[in-house]
Amino acid sequence: MTSQTSPPSQTSSTAPASSTSPISSGSTTRLTVAQALVRFLSVQYTERDGVRQRLIGATWGIFGHGNVAGIGQALVEYADAMPYHQGRNEQSMVHAAVGYARQSNRLSTHAVTTSIGPGATNLVTGAALATVNHLPVLLLPGDIFATRVADPVLQQLEVPYAGDVSVNDCLRPVSRHFDRITRPEALIPAALQAMRVLTDPVETGAVTLALPQDVQAEAYDWPPEFFAERTWPVRRPGADPAELAEAVRAIRAARRPLLVAGGGVHHSRAEDALAEFAAATRIPVASTQAGKGSLRHDHPQDVGGVGHTGTATADDLARAADLVIGVGTRYTDFTTASHTLFGGDGVRFLNLNIAAFDGHKLGGLPLIADARSGLQELTEALAVHDHRVAQAYAEEYTEGKERWERRVDACYAAADPDLRPTQAQVLGVLDALVDGTDVIINAAGSLPGDLHKLWRARSYDQYHLEYGYSCMGYEIPAAIGVKIAAPDRPVWALVGDGTYLMMPTEIVTAVQEGIAIKMLLVQNHGYASIGGLSESVGAERFGTAYRHRSGDGTYTGAPLPVDLAANAASLGMRVLRAGTVRELRAALARARAADTPTCVYVETETADTVSGPPPAQAWWDVPVAETATRRSAVEARELYERHVSTRRRHL
Repeated sequence: MTSQTSPPSQTSSTAPASSTSPISSGSTTRLTVAQALVRFLSVQYTERDGVRQRLIGATWGIFGHGNVAGIGQALVEYADAMPYHQGRNEQSMVHAAVGYARQSNRLSTHAVTTSIGPGATNLVTGAALATVNHLPVLLLPGDIFATRVADPVLQQLEVPYAGDVSVNDCLRPVSRHFDRITRPEALIPAALQAMRVLTDPVETGAVTLALPQDVQAEAYDWPPEFFAERTWPVRRPGADPAELAEAVRAIRAARRPLLVAGGGVHHSRAEDALAEFAAATRIPVASTQAGKGSLRHDHPQDVGGVGHTGTATADDLARAADLVIGVGTRYTDFTTASHTLFGGDGVRFLNLNIAAFDGHKLGGLPLIADARSGLQELTEALAVHDHRVAQAYAEEYTEGKERWERRVDACYAAADPDLRPTQAQVLGVLDALVDGTDVIINAAGSLPGDLHKLWRARSYDQYHLEYGYSCMGYEIPAAIGVKIAAPDRPVWALVGDGTYLMMPTEIVTAVQEGIAIKMLLVQNHGYASIGGLSESVGAERFGTAYRHRSGDGTYTGAPLPVDLAANAASLGMRVLRAGTVRELRAALARARAADTPTCVYVETETADTVSGPPPAQAWWDVPVAETATRRSAVEARELYERHVSTRRRHL
């Protein structure tokens, strides 16, 4: 999948420079812009901790008139050097690349090429997801003619006030770097800048190089240095000594510290360093959605998820904490419970983050460093003082963790295995089946909340939740990307019916390429998560159920006769249906052993019933109508104002 075969040479030591080339002598290679870009990408590498790997492992593409003659032809020309994957939807191709990048610890990613027009604009959601989550992906959308000899071209948006604008400009705000290659020689600095951003642990995200279709096919005499193998070191900066000393003083002064592990722990591969820090100091560790799995579920200091979807153990500790040590977290509103969670008197924040932007949040003490380097330095500095939290505090959170584990067991238990399972029981059956090699992928709906509260992560990369952008449709293509990066591991896409209907098309890709992902498809006849939220804010579950219209015009009739299992089967996937807990156990075991793409379909309790997991242990701010005539909204507003009154600014 990630061939490193050298591309064909095509180098001529006597080739004359073209009229546009800045080169007047020496060896050059005459290639089209697209050929040069593909050849350049095939020899880019990253290196961290002495491990070197290819930066662009493959290219995904859907072809149209904006890229077929340029990038499409170049991928044929260099097929031995650049693996290609055929996608079905441009957004989902980005999701697959992002899944691959995350599983590769951001050290390797994929490129995605599209035509102009709708092909390019379909990239926007995927680009936003990549950038929000700080995950690298290279986007190569086709663009309108740079020469404007054919103007307007098919699918071109004409902008009367700006002749240099195309629909690709939609990608600017969701990209960490954007450039448009309007001349061949401009590719050289643009490509180098793109690689710099992709490999920068602070800046990384979606990088867009918009490629006018005429420029893609234009030939140029390229310097050989452009195609030399290039290795991009991924930095691990240590902490500033003064900041480190201040951080140590803050930790030593704290009596009830709580560490919040974010996604940066995984990106840095700092899990072992975190485990050593926690064991040495006995400071409890809670995790965000992106950080879950930073410690194994059975590590003595792991207290589970924190925030709106967190455990009672972690949230109770957060409410009483006098020091919150954030490691690699952005402190989103789910983590902070919309700034109502960390309410202890005089609570302070210490933020270990490689990005200064995040290190200064919540008025915290910044410790700007790589997560692994920073944790190692903190552990060493605190060891000098033999610093550990009090035994009574350790006993408190240990007892709280044990109580929560009993609640998890109760949620997972099925009194009658011959009945239809609740969603929590579905997770319980899967939890009993997997080991540390399995990867669980989810992104949206009610499952993220249940998983954050209940799932017992057995390895650092088992829990793969995309909750920065919470994008429906992410799970299936991301599972493909993860499976490409980790072909020997069982990879599960956990998908609700709402998400499935958004984007099932990459099932065809998995079937075509023999990528043996496992899909757990949960049918609950609607948007279960938003249905519950709708009810809580006085919107009465309006428009959240997949049902026929009733006589009053609302969607409250019988469930729709949609057979999602049959749909998945029609796309080529093997489908196993389970109607009871007992049948689900057997189906999941068969799916795990399968060497072809396999779906387990299970219908759970409907969206109007309780799924079983504990309710939210902390608030989340979704503004409620300030004026309304319906009683549900009036009561919801009264509750909302009570919660708002507990919000605090951390300055």
